[in-house]
Amino acid sequence: MELQREYKIDKWLLFSVISLTVMGIIMVYSSTALMPIAKGGNVSYSPEDYQFVYLKKHLLTLLISIFVMFVSYKMSPDIMKKLAYPLLILSVLLLLAVFIPGLGLKINGARRWLRLWPSTFQPSEFAKFAMVLFLARYLSETEDVRGRFKTFVIPIGVMFLIQVILLMQPDFGGAFTMGVITIAILYISGSPLKYLGSLFVLVIPVLVALLMEPYRLKRIMVFLDPWKDPYGSGFQLVQSFVALGSGGVFGVGLGAGRQKLNFLPEINTDFIFSLIGEELGFAGALVVIILFIIFFLRGSIISKRACSKFSFYLSTGLVLMVTIQALINIAVVTGLVPTKGLPLPYISYGGSALLVNYMVAGVLLRLSKAEPERLSIVTRESLVRKRARLKARMLKRRIS
Repeated sequence: MELQREYKIDKWLLFSVISLTVMGIIMVYSSTALMPIAKGGNVSYSPEDYQFVYLKKHLLTLLISIFVMFVSYKMSPDIMKKLAYPLLILSVLLLLAVFIPGLGLKINGARRWLRLWPSTFQPSEFAKFAMVLFLARYLSETEDVRGRFKTFVIPIGVMFLIQVILLMQPDFGGAFTMGVITIAILYISGSPLKYLGSLFVLVIPVLVALLMEPYRLKRIMVFLDPWKDPYGSGFQLVQSFVALGSGGVFGVGLGAGRQKLNFLPEINTDFIFSLIGEELGFAGALVVIILFIIFFLRGSIISKRACSKFSFYLSTGLVLMVTIQALINIAVVTGLVPTKGLPLPYISYGGSALLVNYMVAGVLLRLSKAEPERLSIVTRESLVRKRARLKARMLKRRIS
């Protein structure tokens, strides 16, 4: 059945993105206004030129991000599909570029950033977007041979390649998120459960080996009992609990938080949700969660009325990319999962994540128009029927 109706852009999804961004601007300023910064970027106690340093950089990145969103919105699904493989190759090259002396930047023992004026760029954020775009094209083109083992192995091989590079940096959080997004899209696409189950069994020993690394194992132990070492390895998580607990229902007041006074590390990036809970209370934190729920629900509606399999997989993957990262970030600061270095989408300070997330918003807004395409609409019922056809084919092969 061809879709003849053309929708307007999804205003509720745009509303959620704008609202989260405004919240981010306010909280980035609140978290950094009292953070003394020297010209070289090192922490000092000079009263000169520090109040608006982070805010200016954040606003500059936001302006660039809005431009990128506009460019992404102007791209048709056909153009996006053609760019899928070139962007994947570019993302791999950028991930490898961080190991080039003089170009890659090492911070806190991790080499994850590229030196780009006026700030830095983290290729792993772009790699997630490129991976989703690649999966959308690949899965839409291999719909009729989904049950073949080769069809399943190719995207898994690409995922493993990117994960290996990420672990070399090291970036376990990025590699983990990449895996979750890829497996989720493969499951939704109707990949045979026996392949997914076998992959899970094979991955367990590797995952255990990675988690047994001393610093990762230490994070797990801290996650289980942060009060065992509240002034050492458990300091960050304990201070996050203090921030959230002291906020109460309506918070201590915007700008009046104390944990940002060098008590809670990374409060303007990975732990900015803790500051929201402290200064705006449970009410403010709930607003953020509701906005992400709106983003997820409206994104799901965009996927449901997609005009082609490519648009369906792309919109589904991008929605999962943002919401999974938001879910992990909130789970980390509330002590539900071990600490991982993942920013809160549209809110945290950080140019790379904001840039890519606005690229995601631009693509989703374009797909929300549900422009007529040559391929048939994808619905939940069609996916169920497709999985049934795959099982029937496999059964027929066994009998023959």
